[in-house]
Amino acid sequence: MTIKIDSKITAYEVEADDRPAETTAVEEKPESNVIQMHEKVARPGMLLGSTYKIKTPLSDHALYVTINDIVLNEGTVHEMRRPFEIFINSKNMDHYQWIVALTLIMSAVFRKGGDVTFLVEELRSVFDPNGGYFKKGGKYMSSLVAEIGKVVCDHLQMIGMLKPEKPDEHQQKILDEKRAEFEQGAVTEKESKQEQTFPPSAQLCKKCHTKAVINMDNCLTCLNCGESKCG
Repeated sequence: MTIKIDSKITAYEVEADDRPAETTAVEEKPESNVIQMHEKVARPGMLLGSTYKIKTPLSDHALYVTINDIVLNEGTVHEMRRPFEIFINSKNMDHYQWIVALTLIMSAVFRKGGDVTFLVEELRSVFDPNGGYFKKGGKYMSSLVAEIGKVVCDHLQMIGMLKPEKPDEHQQKILDEKRAEFEQGAVTEKESKQEQTFPPSAQLCKKCHTKAVINMDNCLTCLNCGESKCG
């Protein structure tokens, strides 16, 4: 019903509403102070580092690979160690140009942050057209770049970014039993004095590139990584 007001309004009052006001509750998310690796992280004056020696039959001089790590969120539950830069030094200057270029690019990838573990497979998939070489213990390296990739892999495993590429406890027990059975009565006194990790008749494993594949129970089995044609 409409009411017409003929006189002037001299005062007014807002009637209070007894109903509770509807407020939109906004959940405030706690601000995260966890620092992740990215290219704007400043380099501190001192970095933790590890140096690895690479000795190949391709040169009389060894290569020394140094990987320096930065510690993020130090002293908190979010503390993490991440690679920051890499240096490769040697008296052999034959590979100087591409080694410098490689270390600059890898260091830039490290500082970029994110998942840098892809570098391992990229480096280990490089093959030397002149042929690779065998390391002590029967480990085959397809190239010098591939061995640098192995060093990076070992370092990332050490700081916890990659899991070790080893058989589990059950698989290792089976491999040890197979190896003991295979070697029983076949090792001579001369062979026992040699530093030999796997049987001399072992073949090259296509998965881990180690001469550790033996024929056991009509099945080719690698004593190093557990790879088997029989599953």
